[in-house]
Amino acid sequence: MAEKVLTNTARLGLAAGSLGLIPYFCLYNVDGGERCVMFNRFGGVSNKVTGEGTHFKIPWFQVPFIYDIRVRPKVISTTTGTKDLQTVSLSLRLLFRPLVDRLPVLHKTLGPDYDERVLLSIGNEILKAVVAQYNAESLLTQRDKVSRDVRDAITERAKAFDIILDDVAITHLSYGKEFSKAIEEKQVAEQEAERVKFIVAKAEQERLAAVVRAEGEAEAAEMISKALKEHGTGLIEVRRIDTAKDIAETLAKSRNVMYVPSGQNILFNLGMPGGGGGGQAS
Repeated sequence: MAEKVLTNTARLGLAAGSLGLIPYFCLYNVDGGERCVMFNRFGGVSNKVTGEGTHFKIPWFQVPFIYDIRVRPKVISTTTGTKDLQTVSLSLRLLFRPLVDRLPVLHKTLGPDYDERVLLSIGNEILKAVVAQYNAESLLTQRDKVSRDVRDAITERAKAFDIILDDVAITHLSYGKEFSKAIEEKQVAEQEAERVKFIVAKAEQERLAAVVRAEGEAEAAEMISKALKEHGTGLIEVRRIDTAKDIAETLAKSRNVMYVPSGQNILFNLGMPGGGGGGQAS
């Protein structure tokens, strides 16, 4: 009797354990941003795409393949030649996702690693083809046009493989050492040429200023000569008075001047024959 009870208990435990394994073997989850393509061993890949949630499957007979349908980045780097035979290194960033309605076909033709199979190949091919149409210098001056040509070409090619590209951009561009050195030398030469042009322009302006200054001095001398002829020494006296006034103002502001005589203004006699003074200044 005891053995029979143990046997029934063992059967119940086995049944309970089997029921506990049903969720593990018979259910699968599809998370947000994912889709499932179901494969069965007799009918192949189903044309129905399974959405988010928990779903039932027949163990061994059905195998679910989960695909991420969110936008993902991929960087493609390559080294290629330009139209003028210069070597350039480029990096291309792609934001891609699969076409959901075509996931069964994508699974049949390429498989879960479709991005590695397709994007690397067509990305390298199109980069080389587009860059070969431009000179090395044009890749910098027309970078937006180069990016647009690459984007249009690679987007069109990716559609044939049921892949959508939301964004394509060139993130890195560098030249070989020889071309980089040539660009640097060219920039130095252009800067030197600009500096020489500035020096020449400055010298020309200084020459024009000297001519204008000489003409002004000649005109002033002519006017003074004419005034002396017409008015005698009156103009010279006026100039001497103005100069004496400036000197007096300067001495008045100086701390070293102790005494300026008021009886006779010796400052007016400066430069006059027999001029002198009786005052003291220190």
